[in-house]
Amino acid sequence: MESFRFSVILEKDESAYYVFCHELQGCYTQGSTYEEALENIQDAIRLHIEDRISSGESIPQHKMVSLTTVDVAV
Repeated sequence: MESFRFSVILEKDESAYYVFCHELQGCYTQGSTYEEALENIQDAIRLHIEDRISSGESIPQHKMVSLTTVDVAV
């Protein structure tokens, strides 16, 4: 079994946690709790990868991801 590592971004609002994988376009999900959202994105990534492999597509792997903030004056 091959193993992959992906970056995910998790955001919380008043009602749920939303999570997406930047490397895999269109791969996103949500959950009622932080843990549920992480479990759901693992499942979504697994399905996304299986689909890409069965279609003969490559699996994108980014070498570096940086998360930062910027200040914007308006």
